[in-house]
Amino acid sequence: MNTQDKPYFVHESSYVDEGVEIGKGSKIWHFCHLMGPSKLGENCNLGQNVVVSPEVQLGNRVKVQNNVSIYTGVTCEDDVFLGPSMVFTNVYNPRSAVVRKNEFRKTLVKKGATIGANATIVCGIEIGKYAFIGAGAMVNRSVPDFGLVVGNPGRQIGWMSKAGKRLHFDEEGKAVCPEALDRYRFIEGKVVSLDGL
Repeated sequence: MNTQDKPYFVHESSYVDEGVEIGKGSKIWHFCHLMGPSKLGENCNLGQNVVVSPEVQLGNRVKVQNNVSIYTGVTCEDDVFLGPSMVFTNVYNPRSAVVRKNEFRKTLVKKGATIGANATIVCGIEIGKYAFIGAGAMVNRSVPDFGLVVGNPGRQIGWMSKAGKRLHFDEEGKAVCPEALDRYRFIEGKVVSLDGL
């Protein structure tokens, strides 16, 4: 695909199939393959050796590090970070000899979430807004907004701010991000931002 005079960049070693939409300012680096129909928002960055399968949707400012395959059924909202070599699945019980393309399960990664290097996300779940999945975690259940999940199997061990800092709640259920100084409240088992999302 000739990207000369396009409002985005595609390295000459990458392939972009017909039907792929790429937003302004996005950059696609070495040895990537984007299959149509799929959509990348504005100012996305795809590192080396990234595969985007048909019908994948990436919002604006999504950062995909090296060696990530984003399979059909995955949607990432704005400002999602996908760490190096993290893994998505889209079939719950795959077999080589059994065709299960009509059984793809959807996975939604909500705004601002981070998925760390080498983490595995089992299909059919939601990763909440600004959730943080630690490196190497295996996640097979949905994660709430701001949830911090680590380990295999993944377990929630706390909460993270929008800036990616651990939140510590006082006796009144209030917390302040030590970096951005935005405020949070723990209410009925959930974290909400007092300064908006």
